[in-house]
Amino acid sequence: MTRDRSSNRRRQPQPLLRRRLPSGRGAMEQPNASDDGATALSPRFWVALGLTGVATGLFGAGLMALLFHVESAAFGYVGGTFQSGVEAASGLRRMTSLLLAGVFGGVAWYLLRRYTPGRKSELDDVLWSRTGELSLRRSLGTGVISEIVIGMGVSLGREAAPKTMGGVSGGLLGRWFGLSPAQLRLLIACGGGAGLAAVYNVPLGGAFFTAEILIGSVSIATMLPALACTGIATATAWVYLPNQATYQGVTDYHVTASILVWTLVAGPVLGVAAAVYIRAIGWLSHHRLTGIPSLFAPLVAFGLLGIVGLAYPQLFGNGKDMAHDVFLGNGDLVLLLALAVLKPAVTALCLASGASGGLFTPVMSSGAVLGAALGMIWSHWWPGTPVGAFAMVGAAAMIGCSMQAPVTGLALVLELTHSGFGLMVPMIVATVIATAVVRYVDGYSIYSARLPALPDLPPAGPPPSGVRRSGPHRG
Repeated sequence: MTRDRSSNRRRQPQPLLRRRLPSGRGAMEQPNASDDGATALSPRFWVALGLTGVATGLFGAGLMALLFHVESAAFGYVGGTFQSGVEAASGLRRMTSLLLAGVFGGVAWYLLRRYTPGRKSELDDVLWSRTGELSLRRSLGTGVISEIVIGMGVSLGREAAPKTMGGVSGGLLGRWFGLSPAQLRLLIACGGGAGLAAVYNVPLGGAFFTAEILIGSVSIATMLPALACTGIATATAWVYLPNQATYQGVTDYHVTASILVWTLVAGPVLGVAAAVYIRAIGWLSHHRLTGIPSLFAPLVAFGLLGIVGLAYPQLFGNGKDMAHDVFLGNGDLVLLLALAVLKPAVTALCLASGASGGLFTPVMSSGAVLGAALGMIWSHWWPGTPVGAFAMVGAAAMIGCSMQAPVTGLALVLELTHSGFGLMVPMIVATVIATAVVRYVDGYSIYSARLPALPDLPPAGPPPSGVRRSGPHRG
């Protein structure tokens, strides 16, 4: 029986060239070249996507302008890095800044949550549960409060607000253009990844973030709009943010036999550390204070951060400068071990108080200092590898396994530093091992662990002896 080689191709939307190649084989036999299905990349979708990219870039630039101005005002510096500004400030000024952040954050978040009940501002929850929609008022209010308190020294990531506002932009424009639910979900996800890309100048990493984490599909129908949106948002944000690597001057380290063997030892350690951190984040997020106590919890938590920060100013803010220092090879073993323990602890404490913010940079910086510390210890037996190389590998492995997105983690570290290609093999080995450890030990990520509880879920923990739970498995 002969195959009809003149039949139209079945892909939707139909290609301009309808006739198949002489082989008679279809283009969709390449697994990633799938049918668009309900997420048809129509002209209307592309227009909405372009506008989402522009809006997300502008939101990202505006939120970063707010953050940088608050940082300068809080610690009284004009030039240089945030960490140098914190270190130059007096102990009284550091404490005052965090205590004011506690008062402001406690009152502001309490009022916002009270007057926007039931409204959603969690991008991951909206995308993954496919219920509800992001509230402009709740999301913008949460984002502004978050950037202000982070600028005042709170140990949280700055990317959550622009990521959420990118999703809000996609949602509003998608509904205005009358897109289908599937198209709307893809557009919201593209906006979320574009928000991350815009503030860190990482368009490729932001696109992988969209596909690998928010959508869970690295098909051409996902990657094309994700790349377009992150590219547009990143270029738009250049109206205020610089077009350069986030971490400047990082050496392009080269692979050595020492670091290759080290990854086999460090990978499991980084994975176990990440699993413990993620489990703590999830538990504290679920048990964080609400109601009247939430008015005072940030004051206590941020005050404790201020006390610890008198000795360790590196703990202030999202940890960007802390990671940068170890990428450059700075720091001694005792300091790095202390920061590897204290940074996750104070970040978890801030989240437990009810504060809203991201975890990307705090987690990555924790991996950088832990990797550097483990590398220093290793170098006593096998010298010859720079400390900064161990920090790069540790950062990639920690963020990749903590997001349960190894490709995204690798792409982000490479783009953030414009370096690391010489360490690609050890970075991959460590990331694969650490991600596998997290996946088999627990399986949660820094995003799934923070999802709000669903009312129909049974109580956590194993069922009583002899009792079998019914319903779908929720891993």
